[in-house]
Amino acid sequence: MRLVKQLLAVAAVALVGSQIAAAVDGNAALTLVVGMATAVLAPVVYAWVVRRTEHRAPAEIATKGAAPAVGRGMLIGFVMFAAVIANIAFLGDYRVDGFGSVSGTFALLGFMAAAAVTEELLFRGILFRIIEGRIGTWAALALTALLFGLSHLTNADATLWGAIAIAIEAGGMLAAAYAATRNLWVPIGLHFAWNFAESGIFGTEVSGNGDNKGLLDGVTSGPSLVTGGKFGPEASLYAVGAGFALTVVFMWLAHRRGHLVPARRRGAGRAAATATLSR
Repeated sequence: MRLVKQLLAVAAVALVGSQIAAAVDGNAALTLVVGMATAVLAPVVYAWVVRRTEHRAPAEIATKGAAPAVGRGMLIGFVMFAAVIANIAFLGDYRVDGFGSVSGTFALLGFMAAAAVTEELLFRGILFRIIEGRIGTWAALALTALLFGLSHLTNADATLWGAIAIAIEAGGMLAAAYAATRNLWVPIGLHFAWNFAESGIFGTEVSGNGDNKGLLDGVTSGPSLVTGGKFGPEASLYAVGAGFALTVVFMWLAHRRGHLVPARRRGAGRAAATATLSR
């Protein structure tokens, strides 16, 4: 029941934010404001509902140390996507046809901030964290990664391969980032920087959502397994490889730091997960 209550609370913020953003579509300044407001409000609602349903302080979203944690995540996300696009460009399958849209870049800044925060709260902060306490870290990572990938099948240019790629490179990687750090700020920063670099800087498609007007007018052409096709570079084998590699690194860190939660009997896993968060 607590899982449902938490999901509904955060999803409500995401839904209202997306509806308002849709209503002001075309106005970059308002889209930026709405996106940032959603990104700020969602953690507040998450913290409130966790306190109400679990009767504890949500250490995973504590404001102390949040800025440097987000910064570390952003650095990882940007470098990761820059490496992916550099490899695609090396094969001649990505080019820049000039500058794109400054106003579009600001709109994407707000949109991607809201998406990164709300999705991380829903998938890692609620689903992964609570399920992990019942079935252990590894099984929770696999299950929530699959759910995260499947959630992208509703996008306009979605493909089954794109959803599988998202599950491997993002669903697994972001859950592993949370397991390694036991805070949501690193995966939030990573998620945001990856998506914003993909759309707001390099001007490529994000998860099959269609063309983006970012800072650069980027064009991809070539084999879909290299470029990702209409789904965007997230369906590229380069992205899948990079995300899987980071998943391995993060899970190694989680193991080294003693953050892995084994599958336990009902009730025991929840206590273990809570104890891990308090470290």
